Amino acid sequence: MTAHVIKRPDGFEISDVTARLDLPFVHGFLSEYTYWATGRTLETVARSVANSVCLGVYDPSGAQVGFGRMVTDRTTTAHLTDVFISSGHRGLGLGKALVGAMLSHPDLVTVRRWTLSTMDAHAIYAAYGFTAMVDPEQQMMRMLPRP
Repeated sequence: MTAHVIKRPDGFEISDVTARLDLPFVHGFLSEYTYWATGRTLETVARSVANSVCLGVYDPSGAQVGFGRMVTDRTTTAHLTDVFISSGHRGLGLGKALVGAMLSHPDLVTVRRWTLSTMDAHAIYAAYGFTAMVDPEQQMMRMLPRP
């Protein structure tokens, strides 16, 4: 697989090169600043990254400022998760660029079923064609308590 890198005119980059990811940064943000991953361990973040398609967002100096992960079979289904831009870099269009890069990733061109869960970003995702589940009775979930 060829690296998927998007270079923006403002010097920011979005890349799927796993070796570039700053796992302590990703872990710190997820475990401390999100409602969905509070307390997640570094080991859990590392395993989730190793088993997903991930994109990092990098400022012109190369420091990571955002992240997004896709749980996928790379053929039919993908679930967007752990999407964030650090607070100091919001309002620059980076979140929208990240979601756009996730949805257009070349390894996922045959994916038809895209899902995600959000409590507060419906409008952002609606701009990319996401809608509320038509028939929630078809959707099921098993949620275990955190260890």
